[in-house]
Amino acid sequence: MFTGIIEALGSVAAIEMKGGDMRLYIRTGPLDLADVQLGDSIATNGVCLTAVELPGDGFWADVSRETLAHSRFEQLQVGEIVNLEKAMMPRSRFGGHIVTGHVDAVGEVMRRSDDARSIRFSVRMPASIQRYVAAKGSITVDGVSLTVNAIDGDCFELNIVPHTAQQTIIDRYSAGSAVHLEVDIIARYLERLLGSPAADTASGTENTGGLSMATLAQAGFLHR
Repeated sequence: MFTGIIEALGSVAAIEMKGGDMRLYIRTGPLDLADVQLGDSIATNGVCLTAVELPGDGFWADVSRETLAHSRFEQLQVGEIVNLEKAMMPRSRFGGHIVTGHVDAVGEVMRRSDDARSIRFSVRMPASIQRYVAAKGSITVDGVSLTVNAIDGDCFELNIVPHTAQQTIIDRYSAGSAVHLEVDIIARYLERLLGSPAADTASGTENTGGLSMATLAQAGFLHR
């Protein structure tokens, strides 16, 4: 589990394709690895990776076909800068929102413009996640916990303050940049609890169980 508050910038040191999936070496730069052990998780551009080797200046991770299918990792280049966050500890300050490191989709930066000292971005999202994204709600972009300013069709708007731009890879974005998107997990659970038919599209069955507006009204939680 992560918070979406980036701790350091690292870089891709090596990429090995093996048997249809990937082995990845990330140099972690200033990220303190003193408390990281084999098997621990480190979010890399928002993707939860498991450290399988710790050579001292970074970590090796295996990237499965599932992760490759839902991320832009196949387009990574050696030397590319990446956002890094270690898994949160029970004593951690929770400064962002609940981030799982499980990427839902790849979005595309459509526009970038300056707004005083901030940067404004418009990011296009695929139809599969649009229902989970709401104005003033939370979204994770390449592992960064951000607030959605507004929704405009299939795009959402972001306002990036100078500190966030300096401490993450966001300042490197331009029109056409591909980014990892993870929606707020609370939205997914609410959909499941409310019994939305969309919840079980992967299994090909319609979910009609769980909570619904009708059952909430019957129980006295909704009033006209």
